[in-house]
Amino acid sequence: MLKFVVLLAFVAAVTAVPAFLTVEPKVDDSADWRVVGGTNATAGAYPYMVSLRSSANAHFCGGSILNSQWILTAASCLVGRTVTNTMVVAGTNTLNAGGLSRNSSRFVIHANYDTFTFANDIAVIQLSQALNYSSLIAQVPLNTGNTTTVAAILLGWGSTVTNGSIPNNLQQLATNTIPHATCQFSWGQFVTTNQICAVTWAGQGACQGDGGGPLMQNSTRAQLGIVSFISAGGCALGYPDVYTRVSQYISWIQSAVSS
Repeated sequence: MLKFVVLLAFVAAVTAVPAFLTVEPKVDDSADWRVVGGTNATAGAYPYMVSLRSSANAHFCGGSILNSQWILTAASCLVGRTVTNTMVVAGTNTLNAGGLSRNSSRFVIHANYDTFTFANDIAVIQLSQALNYSSLIAQVPLNTGNTTTVAAILLGWGSTVTNGSIPNNLQQLATNTIPHATCQFSWGQFVTTNQICAVTWAGQGACQGDGGGPLMQNSTRAQLGIVSFISAGGCALGYPDVYTRVSQYISWIQSAVSS
């Protein structure tokens, strides 16, 4: 199910579209993105990474482990879903085997999440039963600083082409965050300081299935962002991918998991 939203805010930004783009930038709001141009992650390298699955065990989004009972993800992954058809699988890099499954007992979606602009695209999931920590299951460190340009890693399960098949192995992609002003040059005022952008070049980036997954800082191994949206023109066109900036929501996260 793919839906496309033309951004009215692009009036000023369209002239800033990179030359190699052949379509007007739009938001792909399907919330089921996957990594393009990545490589297989080593088992146990990212023990905080989880797969969000339907009741039929189909992966639809990513997430990260806040603690043994709470998962951090994107609000766009949970809108329209219920706890009965959303489960979490932790402790495995493969979709077809291994891991520890937990049912969901509650969603907390940011009260000001905007389904059109993707503002405040953040949510947490409470598990029905606590996870057991191990070498393959651990909580994620959260970035608390106002990070600008750093080397980062995008994680997710996904193909190397738009709408391609889903790989069984967790993918990792080296990328780089960019200054807010640089991202606004592409996206205009649609992107705020509550978001952080990352880009490498055409052929690499977030795509269908990666929504809700983490963007990690290389040097600190702390989570910088949550995959929020990409261009609806296609995956990995060299256009900046947009993430919810975790450091802007530390208080909200703490309040949500203690509510």
